Amino acid sequence: MSRNDPVLQPLRVNNLLLRNRIYSTGHAPSGYLDGGAPGPRYALYHEEKAKGGIALTIIGGSSNVAPDSANVFDQIDAGDDAVLPFYRSISERVHEHGAAIMLQVTHLGRRSKWDIDRWLPAVGPSAVRERAHRSFPKEIERFDIDRIVKAYGAAARRAREGGLDGIEIAAMAGHLIDQFWSPRTNHRDDEFGGSLENRLRFGRLVLEEVRRQVGTDFVVGLRIPGDEGVRGGLDAADCLDIATAMADTGALDFLSVIRGAGNTDRELSDVIPVFGRPLGADVSVAGAIRKAVHLPVFHAGRIADLPTARYAIDAGHADMVGMTRAHIADPHLVAKLIAGEEDRIRPCVGATYCASRVETFCLHNPATGREAVIPHLVTPGADTKRVVVIGGGPAGLEAARVCAERGHDVTLLEAAGQLGGQVLLAARTPRHAEKAGIVHWLAQEVRRLKVTVALNHFAEPEDVLALRPDVVVVATGGLPNTSVVESGEELITTTWDVLGGTPRPGRRVLVYDDHGGEQALTAAERLAAAGVRVELVTPDRMVGADVTGTIYPDYLRALYASGAVLTPDHELRSVRRENGALITTLANVYSDAVVERTVDEVVVEHGTLPVDDLYGRLRAGSRNLGETDPVALTEGRPQTTVAHPDGDYQLFRIGDAVAHRNIHAAILDARRLCMAL
Repeated sequence: MSRNDPVLQPLRVNNLLLRNRIYSTGHAPSGYLDGGAPGPRYALYHEEKAKGGIALTIIGGSSNVAPDSANVFDQIDAGDDAVLPFYRSISERVHEHGAAIMLQVTHLGRRSKWDIDRWLPAVGPSAVRERAHRSFPKEIERFDIDRIVKAYGAAARRAREGGLDGIEIAAMAGHLIDQFWSPRTNHRDDEFGGSLENRLRFGRLVLEEVRRQVGTDFVVGLRIPGDEGVRGGLDAADCLDIATAMADTGALDFLSVIRGAGNTDRELSDVIPVFGRPLGADVSVAGAIRKAVHLPVFHAGRIADLPTARYAIDAGHADMVGMTRAHIADPHLVAKLIAGEEDRIRPCVGATYCASRVETFCLHNPATGREAVIPHLVTPGADTKRVVVIGGGPAGLEAARVCAERGHDVTLLEAAGQLGGQVLLAARTPRHAEKAGIVHWLAQEVRRLKVTVALNHFAEPEDVLALRPDVVVVATGGLPNTSVVESGEELITTTWDVLGGTPRPGRRVLVYDDHGGEQALTAAERLAAAGVRVELVTPDRMVGADVTGTIYPDYLRALYASGAVLTPDHELRSVRRENGALITTLANVYSDAVVERTVDEVVVEHGTLPVDDLYGRLRAGSRNLGETDPVALTEGRPQTTVAHPDGDYQLFRIGDAVAHRNIHAAILDARRLCMAL
């Protein structure tokens, strides 16, 4: 580690000295509130990043300052003194580890909802609907403006009283302040509309009130767009004018600059870019504003690794870099850098699983958000066991890694010629290539821990028993389930075949998705990119029904651009061969109307069925007969079931060898089981 590493240099902001240039941006981790209020789970999540060396963590993404800004994203209610004990507790936790802590505050304006929380109408500068959150707002009145301005100031005052180091005011991606700025959403003809000076008036009033209530020595920042990048939105020149005007108020200590808007899901996907998009693509947007203002500039936008962070700082684009998703993947990122272990940082692969679920979890770090039960660092156990893991996909690799960290003697048997399992298959598609980083990291850790790995080894019971195991973990995964039709199953291929093969252009392919995840979308995208004529059919009311957040827009963009046909509400009944083609019968799931399609290939995605033959053959010789105690598993306690005292070993199965789920579930199975062995 070089002392001259740009990301490790300190930075002073007002009276606050930040120990390095890396921070976690304001976000509302879904599902982390306890009874509607932030508590220990929320605090532990941020404390872990402080332990890991981060300079600054911003809590409370979109924290509401007023009651008509609804709790849409599991935000903190910053508009009530009841939050003060939490502020004091979390600030003490974070400060104890040398990091700073701020709060992001906002009023959502029209981005709110009317039919949740307090059931109040959304408000906006004008009565312009926002599609992403679907409210029809009331045009804000002057008394609303006065009330909300005071609420911003009171929220800032609470942050100071609670021991926090500062606040960041959200004025980007469609929050109330930037709703006033944008002609798309501000059609007023009074002193708050029309000219730029008028449109800036509400934001100025907010800053004046905030400073009045917190004084001059408390850090206040503003998060703004540097370019909304959409038709009719604020362009780079508009945003530069806004940035300089806000900086010149003298009320701010930093600007945080992003690119993108937030009026639709597609626009939000530009604010939170996912896998397949370039790293650090928008640093120059922040750099343009940094050249024009006298304040430190913060920036975040797919800065997923340290080389990108270094470039952003070294090239003069930003003074602080937000690495939020990177810290969800590895909250000890900075500590590993300082220790000279940059190569051991668990990578963020852009899967954005963290922003696409009811609860915020990392696709491949199961400890994030579960710090009270699952430690990020695995500690050695008291006894050494001989552990045999069968299967080298994500579940098996995590099992081998954790068991080795515990100090056990581990052997991993893998039938294929390389480690990684089906993750490597999905990663063959260019846009998904970085997801291979999940298993590459695990394999690297397994090698570092000196696990004995046998590739091209199709394990039989005698192979396992010859190793005289104390514990056997079966992570053999699953195989595609094609049992979805009344007839013609033998004519069906699978998404695995698509991802593992080379599509031939010009063919007609029907992709049938009776799953709703990313698998069918990935296969359809791969086919369409190769010039195949694709129809994606699903019995669900939309394609990719379980693909949410900012992930699905890029799939739909790619599919529509290629001319793919998307057909919801239809189930596949049968497939037959006729005149060298395949005739498929589809039925509308609501009307039962039947239609036929003539294609060259039918691809089905219907999850997997467990490969559990070896597990079944090993059960009789095990002490627990293969039983896993689910309560002990979820609580992180050892498995103590003894159903057959004369058995020679404990036997467990994990991941898709139990039932079809996903990468996160597979790795979570392995971590919870093996950290207690």
